[in-house]
Amino acid sequence: MSGGVRGRGLAALSYSIVSSRAFIIIKENAGVAMDNQLYRLLKLITLIQAYPGIRAKRLAEECEVTERTIYRDIDRLAQITTISKGRRGEGYRFVGQFALYPLDLTEEEIAGLQAVAAWVETAHRPLPPGWKTAYQKVMAAHAKEKKVNQEFLERIGDVVRLGNPAWAPETPNVFPELLQAVIHRRPVKALYHSQSRDQTDWRRIDPYYLIPREHRFYVIGYCHTRNAFRTFRVSRFLELRVLDGEYEKRPFDLNEYMKYTWSIERGASLIRFVVKFSPKVARYVKEEELFLRPQIRELADGSLWFQVVVNGASEFLRWLWTYGPDAEILEPKQYRDHMVGILRQWLENYEGVQKI
Repeated sequence: MSGGVRGRGLAALSYSIVSSRAFIIIKENAGVAMDNQLYRLLKLITLIQAYPGIRAKRLAEECEVTERTIYRDIDRLAQITTISKGRRGEGYRFVGQFALYPLDLTEEEIAGLQAVAAWVETAHRPLPPGWKTAYQKVMAAHAKEKKVNQEFLERIGDVVRLGNPAWAPETPNVFPELLQAVIHRRPVKALYHSQSRDQTDWRRIDPYYLIPREHRFYVIGYCHTRNAFRTFRVSRFLELRVLDGEYEKRPFDLNEYMKYTWSIERGASLIRFVVKFSPKVARYVKEEELFLRPQIRELADGSLWFQVVVNGASEFLRWLWTYGPDAEILEPKQYRDHMVGILRQWLENYEGVQKI
């Protein structure tokens, strides 16, 4: 059993959208669920750009989904750019000048070029033929690149729809700004609601990773308010502003940070769960896309023995409850007893309810 996260082959790609030094947040780590639309869209862009003419079968293999899912994702991607499906036997490629390969120049480097150009104008020094036109081309390409990248991020924000918490139906969609901040390593100032403390306050955050978990997005980054790395749920940002400048990245190991975490909530102590699933649901449990790899063993009666070590019980128990009476906690005893107490409480809630 492995308590950490796993990367597999091309599935461990980092998506270089804006420059080779600015990696997009959504790295596949640790068995992140491949059914996330945004994750696959970004991966499809990388694969189609790297392998023009790549076929649906290969895309399905690399994304670990069915070809039918790839066809649906291609249709979604077509809302962002034009994709050509070649003649019989040929695969997908981008049409026109769509590309995500940049000049790899930072704003500081661009400012340096502009300073040199200004110095040349005032010093009246002779320069080799072609300098001026080369400079103009670089600056034009940089301006175009910034515009294209901004439009791309805005389109991604339009395609990816996030739900709103019931307590804040008017929550703004901060996803495009947050995506831009992660890609460019830009700090953000955000008004964030902490559900655990039921408190809303302003935070200054250096966003490192954007991670999909169970139909939600979370940001992992350094919180200057708490002086520590924290996990933030995107839908709990009430306001967000991208700040100027680039933050300095601190040493951080995402795999270690998420080790033994069932989904996204990190606990403080390790708990070993042993569960028995009934034959009726055993096959469904085996095809679950989990973030930790459990030990499983089929029993003679068709039931499933399931063991996993997690650093917190709450998320695991919520998942377990979805299987109802078809999941029986064998160990640890305290959580088996805890489940008995919950069942008794549920029974009390419904006692005396008359049949309609």
